[in-house]
Amino acid sequence: MAAESPILEDITVVDLSTFVTGGFCSLMLANQGADVIKIERPNVGDDIRHSGPPFIDGASPYYWTVNYDKRSVELDLKKAEGLAACYDLVESADVVLQNFRPGTAERLGIGYDDLSEHNEELVYCDISAFGNTGPWSERPGYDLLVQGMSGIMSVTGEEDGDPVKVGLPQTDLITGMWAAFGIMNALYRRERTGEGEYVELGMLDATLPWLTKQAGKVFAGEEPTRMGTKDPVLAPYQTFETADGYLNVACLNQKLWRGFCEAIDRPDLAEDDRFATNADRVEQMNALEAEIAETLTARTTDEWMEILVEAGIPAGPVQTVDEALSSEQVEAREMVSHIDDGDREIPVIEHPLNFGSAVSGFDAAPPELGEHTDEVFRELGYDKEQLERLRDDGVFGDE
Repeated sequence: MAAESPILEDITVVDLSTFVTGGFCSLMLANQGADVIKIERPNVGDDIRHSGPPFIDGASPYYWTVNYDKRSVELDLKKAEGLAACYDLVESADVVLQNFRPGTAERLGIGYDDLSEHNEELVYCDISAFGNTGPWSERPGYDLLVQGMSGIMSVTGEEDGDPVKVGLPQTDLITGMWAAFGIMNALYRRERTGEGEYVELGMLDATLPWLTKQAGKVFAGEEPTRMGTKDPVLAPYQTFETADGYLNVACLNQKLWRGFCEAIDRPDLAEDDRFATNADRVEQMNALEAEIAETLTARTTDEWMEILVEAGIPAGPVQTVDEALSSEQVEAREMVSHIDDGDREIPVIEHPLNFGSAVSGFDAAPPELGEHTDEVFRELGYDKEQLERLRDDGVFGDE
């Protein structure tokens, strides 16, 4: 079947957000063809532009990973002329996205009520740390705080160690994905009803549904704890050290458990009453770990992988980020590519959705600050004199 056009090619998103929660949301929409217009503070831009080191030729590669295929407009929303220009953008937009602290958008004149007056079919997504209600609603919050408050850090790390945060901005990314999901639902509803929608979510709310099995323990009256790489309800389902590295083993049922024991030449474990069922193995997890660990240190990771793959056992090496991005599977799936921005080749991590009848992906490099200001407003009908006047008034920042 021949690929058609991107699914969101006729959708325009005005992204007023900063950093990762809103940025990853609009990135997901851009990947599906939406025209994402990134509104940035004049002369400063999105805070993520300054996140580093590392920097490459003055640019943050972290910024790149959240801003492919967007267009950047510098706009001072605290100036009356800048606010009026924003309203002009909104009139022809489908989606507006912001992640200000509750009340800030309203004070700036860009809350839902303000913007829906200019576009009654607008889908407006309002992201904050703790949502717009509750005793914490007006407090600032970031990924680290939400990882702590959500319970994630209480179950991450070694059993006798300190709480540990996940080594990436997990709750930012979780929230961005929920926001994109909410926007897509609102766009679908608008397609059926012709009505705009207000979508509101907080980072803490967005993270709690991901607790799944750990929440299940609480519902059963138990207290989840840090377990290193061990799993609270499955065994063996963890990381083991090998002669030269680390290996993850995942035995989710009896067939896999018995096959694993046979593959590592430990049939005695399959016959051991202590490990007869998954429930038994979970109860005797420390004893089980000791038995398996002693065996797996005898060979290298590659040697065990060859043995376990042949036996049909789910297993995989623990890779560095560099190894992950360049692994044979990632290369085969073309998940990492490059975009030529004229001055350099910018690495791109592609998104995972592949459609039989639509195209998706990134075509343009992350924008320089204000790179598309004139282009975007010319598309709205602004003439040269109007643009020069706004620039002279500082609406677009300093030259």
